Amino acid sequence: MNAMHTFQYGIDHLTSNIAIRLARGQLRGVISDAAKQAIAQSAAHVENIVQSQQTVYGINTGFGPLCTTLIDVHDTRKLQENILKSHAVGVGAPIERLLSKLMLILKIHALAKGYSGVQWSTVERMLWHVDNDIIPVVPQQGSVGASGDLAPLSHLFLPLIGLGKVWNGEKTVDTVSVLQANGLRPLSLGAKEGLALINGTQFMAAHGVLAVADMHNLLTNADLIAVLMLEGLNGSIKPFSEELHALRPHRGNQYVAGTIFNLLQGSGIVESHKNCSRVQDPYSLRCIPQIHGASRQAWLHLKDAVETEINSVTDNPIIINSELTISGGSFHGQPIALPMDYATLATAEIGNVSDRRVYLSLEGDVAGVPKLLLRSTGLNSGFMILQYTTAALASENKSLCFPASADSIPTSLGQEDHVSMGAISGRKLRQVIDNVGRILSIELLCAAQAVDFHRPLRSTPIIEAVHQEIRRQIPHIEEDQIMENILQSAHDLVRSGTLVQLAERVAAADGVPYHGHHASLFNNF
Repeated sequence: MNAMHTFQYGIDHLTSNIAIRLARGQLRGVISDAAKQAIAQSAAHVENIVQSQQTVYGINTGFGPLCTTLIDVHDTRKLQENILKSHAVGVGAPIERLLSKLMLILKIHALAKGYSGVQWSTVERMLWHVDNDIIPVVPQQGSVGASGDLAPLSHLFLPLIGLGKVWNGEKTVDTVSVLQANGLRPLSLGAKEGLALINGTQFMAAHGVLAVADMHNLLTNADLIAVLMLEGLNGSIKPFSEELHALRPHRGNQYVAGTIFNLLQGSGIVESHKNCSRVQDPYSLRCIPQIHGASRQAWLHLKDAVETEINSVTDNPIIINSELTISGGSFHGQPIALPMDYATLATAEIGNVSDRRVYLSLEGDVAGVPKLLLRSTGLNSGFMILQYTTAALASENKSLCFPASADSIPTSLGQEDHVSMGAISGRKLRQVIDNVGRILSIELLCAAQAVDFHRPLRSTPIIEAVHQEIRRQIPHIEEDQIMENILQSAHDLVRSGTLVQLAERVAAADGVPYHGHHASLFNNF
């Protein structure tokens, strides 16, 4: 990225964080002269192919099983328009606007590399949509992740030819009305352009981009909340010792163990029970580094796969030059479908172990911490039913853990005889991430309540600041009440990253250690 706080499509290296900043308008994307030249040169290659009457898939042939059907040179433009119309068969509710905008951004970056044969006017119009926040409406279902995300991408680019719907402000409207209001006309697509637009993995990859960011936030919250629960349940600091994890040096384990050790080191609550008779804690407390750490490793796999994908050219055929076009399989979603399924399982496990810690906090087996986390029970049910919700969400996640990429249904009359189902992988992953965020928010409530019963003992500066922020927004509970607003406040704390940001600020201000070994590996995306 350059010093002017802009991102050069097709030139600079794209990350999940940068892509999200572009989509939120926090960073401006531009096309440099070098990228314009590459786009123009690639378009010239396609024009040369058309004029020389070479037979090249998607330029002067039909698509899929019609790849042997030659198209007259005068019909090549109509062919490209027809492919957008015929493939726009997505169904279901629209994906969120941010996700559609990310799809546009990822496609612009891929096309700007200059291997797709599109015209500059097409990329320019896509930039107009992004810069003016006129975002196409895309249904969430219909992609099998074969020739990429054919149906979602077709809907994404119908507006280029004046069709489909777009978000304009908070409303969805017909594209043609927005174009007319802005003095614009529908584009006339050139040879290869329709195929270049709808071949690619941008629907899957956009889900992956958001998942990388949201899963990282979940994992960091999970470590903080687990430490709060360790304090509430008088957990031992010993299982997080560096000496132990040096003997089994998985990087995720070492990072989590070091982080938790740092967050507990010097705690008055830990000091108060260091000579207790309890020999060891239950697994959900003692094995946090092994469980959270394994999910960290899965996140790292996902991040690396997504980052490679969003900096790749994933359409077909690839235009190397006028003499060399390659019809390959760069659109196939398997390279990110598998990591997204893996990440789904890894995220669900964070919810599973969080539910177990919630259950532990209700048992009343820790000195000073009452059963069901309330002093007066019988008339009051306390926090008992909160664990029903975590159990329900954890169970739902288990049903979502079946890997979509394990399935394949042949399409395109057998031409596409193995498909990745990566679009479903991405959608499931984001659903599980949302569910686990809600589970963690309930653990946060239970952990903060348990810590209250240890007063006047104090934890470490970071954990005290976290607990204080929770109590600033959510009071200690003394009797049964409707929990809807409290649950929402807790979920907002987790989803927003407020506690994570607070922990970082306290660590920096007080000069106290926070993250464990390999922080540069697990904190950058």
